[in-house]
Amino acid sequence: MATSAFDEVGPLGFVWIRVGLAALILLVVNADALRRSGTPPLRWAIAAGAAVAFMNGCFYQAIDRIPLGLATTIEFLGPLTVAVIGSRRALDFLWIGLAAAGVALLGSPGVELDAAGLAFAFGAAAGWAAYILLAKRMLADWPVGPGLALTLLVAAILLAPFGLVAGGGDLLDARVLAVGLAVAVLGSVLPFMLELAALRQLSAGTFGILLSLEPAVAAFAGAVALAQIPSALEALAIVLVIAASVGASLGARRVVPLDV
Repeated sequence: MATSAFDEVGPLGFVWIRVGLAALILLVVNADALRRSGTPPLRWAIAAGAAVAFMNGCFYQAIDRIPLGLATTIEFLGPLTVAVIGSRRALDFLWIGLAAAGVALLGSPGVELDAAGLAFAFGAAAGWAAYILLAKRMLADWPVGPGLALTLLVAAILLAPFGLVAGGGDLLDARVLAVGLAVAVLGSVLPFMLELAALRQLSAGTFGILLSLEPAVAAFAGAVALAQIPSALEALAIVLVIAASVGASLGARRVVPLDV
């Protein structure tokens, strides 16, 4: 849905609409909780918001240049890296190797991908990893709902100059705003609520395995909705990253914060 508005406002214009509308929705939903939370320190919320702005800005720039499934696969390396970093299990080195093999395939001569798109996707992965680490620290001070709302508000403020320059007057187009609202709900607010509900019912390992299917779902959506059919090497790269994530999840003791 997001790519359908890129011609009018560009990736940065649209990501600002998405993050801004998601922030407004969550601020309204968490208004009472925000009032009750008092005035915890803001520094970690600001840092997490900066990571969200960078992550989303890079990801939308990536999917403007390379297929959705591949961009999502590369971005998923962020939480996968955090999941296994510092691990003392020898088996985790196997998962790191599988993920590295998937990345190597994407850079092989048999795969033709836009270099800037790949760079933005890796930037999104770094942003997601940074967000996980910063959000963990932020949530020590803030409840989940208010913390997420504040994080997205900071991200929207930081993205505003880029979004306004990229989108201009087309940001007020009714269709663009409608698509932005739909993506804000379907891509941020609703997934976050559903994932929190799932976490109450599932173990960390099971949840991680299910979350590991994200690259496959993105590849399927790209193939069906955007006619982005992956080549054999691209499909193998996606499978390797998914296998690495599933393997890492089997020994998971906790679940990292969610993508926003």
